[in-house]
Amino acid sequence: MERIHYISSETLELTTISDILSEEKTLVLSEDSKTRIVKCRTYLDEKLTKQDKPIYGINTGFGSLYNVEISKENLTKLQENLVMSHACGTGERVPDAIVKLMLLLKIQSLSYGHSGVQLQTVERLVAMYNASVLPVVYTQGSLGASGDLAPLAHLSLPLIGKGSVVYNGEEMPSEAVLEIMKWEPVSLQSKEGLALLNGTQFMSAYGVFLLLKSFKLSYLADLIASVSIDAFDGRLDPFNELIHLVRPHNGQLKTAERIREFLSDSAIINQEKQHVQDPYSFRCIPQVHGATKDTLDFVLKTFKTEINSVTDNPNIFSQEDEIISGGNFHGQPLALALDYLKIAMAELGNISERRVFQLVSGLRGLPVFLVNNPGLNSGFMIPQYTAASIVSANKQLASPASVDSIVSSNGQEDHVSMGANAATQAYTLVNNVERILAIELFNASQALAFRAPLQSSPFIEQLLGSYRVEVPFVEEDEVMHYPIQQSISFLQHLQIDSAELY
Repeated sequence: MERIHYISSETLELTTISDILSEEKTLVLSEDSKTRIVKCRTYLDEKLTKQDKPIYGINTGFGSLYNVEISKENLTKLQENLVMSHACGTGERVPDAIVKLMLLLKIQSLSYGHSGVQLQTVERLVAMYNASVLPVVYTQGSLGASGDLAPLAHLSLPLIGKGSVVYNGEEMPSEAVLEIMKWEPVSLQSKEGLALLNGTQFMSAYGVFLLLKSFKLSYLADLIASVSIDAFDGRLDPFNELIHLVRPHNGQLKTAERIREFLSDSAIINQEKQHVQDPYSFRCIPQVHGATKDTLDFVLKTFKTEINSVTDNPNIFSQEDEIISGGNFHGQPLALALDYLKIAMAELGNISERRVFQLVSGLRGLPVFLVNNPGLNSGFMIPQYTAASIVSANKQLASPASVDSIVSSNGQEDHVSMGANAATQAYTLVNNVERILAIELFNASQALAFRAPLQSSPFIEQLLGSYRVEVPFVEEDEVMHYPIQQSISFLQHLQIDSAELY
């Protein structure tokens, strides 16, 4: 099987990106992409030769310095100064997986031939991606409006032999890696620095990474909830398709169908019940989990549009003989989508923790705190505290970043999206949801053991068989940090067919 992905005008899907990453595919520019890039660059060079008229960002300063004209002999210096001066990020290092996505998405955006970059520049970005030469980028510094200026400046520094990169797991100066790879620094031409720095690839890379993870967590939330339903001796009635056909939200229908499949042939779910209703955290799983699924579909639509777009400025239209300064770098669509993602994923954690609470409460014939000899043993009392703490933190993180704006660049950039802040908040929040779900599985698997000799469905019993290899039943009090970490690791390494996720 060919492990190559050709950068082209063909729509870049989330599933395509998932395949590129999981199969570690090599990127190659298609001939059509090369033609578009060269044609645009040639047009720009000829345009600058024929006229002295100021064109924003090409032969002028940037931001509020847009009226300052730059002489032709200083155009390369202008672009290099732009990259260096804007590389002022701080905070934590962006995870390598997201930096690699930033490279992929920047290459895709530049490949459409509306940015005016040299073919050499894009080919160097491709080479960096393929060799896993990953620039050191920082989480703080972008307002998410004039593009992700600071993060993308750090992404671009290695092109000119500046900044730092991670190579073979080691952080080192870019100059050292250029020497190892026998690469010469790229001499940036007019417009190139701005093309590299303008754009939404920081926000977009976070969004793509989090969508891939969130779709998996959405599936896991349904699966783990199914374990909890049987552990709590819950009823199957709320998942009957008839209920959901009269309120046919897609996510709601899909969730109910999944739960029915997961619990198929369970002896526990099919036994006669002593109760006629379950608490909302069980009974309303389709409605709550389903709403999150519908949100993920909306967020996916937004990011799919974005990663198949040109988001730098100005945009060059060689066929129409137009160079137009606009605002495609503004991150408002992404900021709103990321905030919506935060809220939706926080709710998966919220309802999960409520199920944990029910499981440890000594109801439905389960021992208090899911342990033998409660009192002498505290059992699963405090894992619920941990889940509650994380849920509370997520409520704070879920507050929308997109409602904020701070004036910058002497008032020229007077409305910004704050989408970069939404992105980094979402990263923490989604990872938190994974931890909450891991705690629910830890609790539910313990509770289900007390239902023996009755068994859950073959599917769930097989899942728990694998889980028990990593996370044994808790007989008496122990340091609970370790099984919780093992539970998290189990979820992270659990492979799920992509056809089940999207």
